[in-house]
Amino acid sequence: MSRTRTPGTRARLVVGALAGGALVLAAPLAASAHVHVTPDESAAGTSTRLGFSFSHGCDDSPTTSVVITIPEGVDGVTPVVDGAFTISRELGDDGIPTQVTYTAVTPIESGTSATVSLDVIFASSAANSSVAFPVLQKCVVGETDWSEVAADGQTEDDLQAPAPVVAVGAVSAETGHDHGDDDGDSHGTGETTEATDASAQADPVARWLAGGALVAGLAALGVALTGRRRRS
Repeated sequence: MSRTRTPGTRARLVVGALAGGALVLAAPLAASAHVHVTPDESAAGTSTRLGFSFSHGCDDSPTTSVVITIPEGVDGVTPVVDGAFTISRELGDDGIPTQVTYTAVTPIESGTSATVSLDVIFASSAANSSVAFPVLQKCVVGETDWSEVAADGQTEDDLQAPAPVVAVGAVSAETGHDHGDDDGDSHGTGETTEATDASAQADPVARWLAGGALVAGLAALGVALTGRRRRS
């Protein structure tokens, strides 16, 4: 037995299909409407340049400024100068910025990508943990506070305005800000010393090979000259 669909049924099917398609499209768009940090992994005790990027405004209103709050577990912060932004800082008692504000020279339209950067040194106390950087995005109309942190059992997808998070690993063997001592010795890792030793060991071999090549070349030249004299 055949079924006849009424115009009302067809309309509901079309609306349902369109709604389903909108949800499919909205999911990746919502996922991209975040402030992303790159890289999202670092080691404690070393300097890492973090880039905070976005390609959206506040409900499509152009972005006027980005305010990054510096969390606990950071030993050093140096904002990176960018011609698209002016930079201001609030300093703590230890001289380390507690907040960095990037103000756009020209409001950044939604749908265009922009990045602000910080050189950050994570403290040893932050090793093997996740460090969130709350970001307040201010726009011509409205603002969005990207400061939510996932609780146990949650993921970033469960949050409406997640904060960018960096996974901090163990303390790096190379601190990235060591200085040589008074007699000029460095405090790098043993890899540098091993490389130097290997280079020193390779030098005599290279000299022997070069010397052998020179002797062989002279011998060949002598044979050629002798053969020419005999022919003449």
